[in-house]
Amino acid sequence: MVLLLLVLAAFLAVAGINGHVVLSEKPNIAASMTSDAGSISNAQLKRLKKLNAQCIMVLGAGIIGTERPTPMLKDRLDTALKLYWAGVSPKILLTGDNGSVHHNELHVMLKYVRKAGVPEADIFCDHAGFSTYDSAARAKQIFRVKRMIVVTQTYHMYRALYDCSENHITALGVGADQQRYSGQLVRDVREVPARLKDFILVQMEEPPKLGGEVIPITGSGVISHGE
Repeated sequence: MVLLLLVLAAFLAVAGINGHVVLSEKPNIAASMTSDAGSISNAQLKRLKKLNAQCIMVLGAGIIGTERPTPMLKDRLDTALKLYWAGVSPKILLTGDNGSVHHNELHVMLKYVRKAGVPEADIFCDHAGFSTYDSAARAKQIFRVKRMIVVTQTYHMYRALYDCSENHITALGVGADQQRYSGQLVRDVREVPARLKDFILVQMEEPPKLGGEVIPITGSGVISHGE
């Protein structure tokens, strides 16, 4: 009986934390880019521009081989580019895992955004975005971001915005939901403990895994490219 009560208490705690993260950040999801090219309305664009965001942050989502983004990451990049060309923000912050020579998300993301014609100075790279929490914490600590647009898929957006909020960044989210992605059920399930993990990290005021030299988002991003 005691064990059953403990399990029930743990379940309720996890459910409560997940509910808190989702409900607190749901109002901050300003739009979602779907397969319909006109899915972001003029009213939504107006809300996004009103934030006066310093950058559009694109969270990494894996690569295929060494040179191609996964479909999920490609959709994030395409969404960010549409926002950039629409004048929502003057800078793009790419953040992902550059932990080994065999898995360099930033190389692929930077190449993709360059090919789209974004000026070098407008592209910032965070090579130590090992997790969503680290990406948000480093956006504040390294890039000195105060206001930004976050681009990821909606299922992941609640946690990303929560991490930004707890790192004192005012953020709005735009979902990159152009298709149904393979393995999405697994991602949905994994997101539950991931929100719990980030909630705990926030309470502990855990610093990001890596620090580094300050590269203000208000300057040029060239120095962050690491080439």
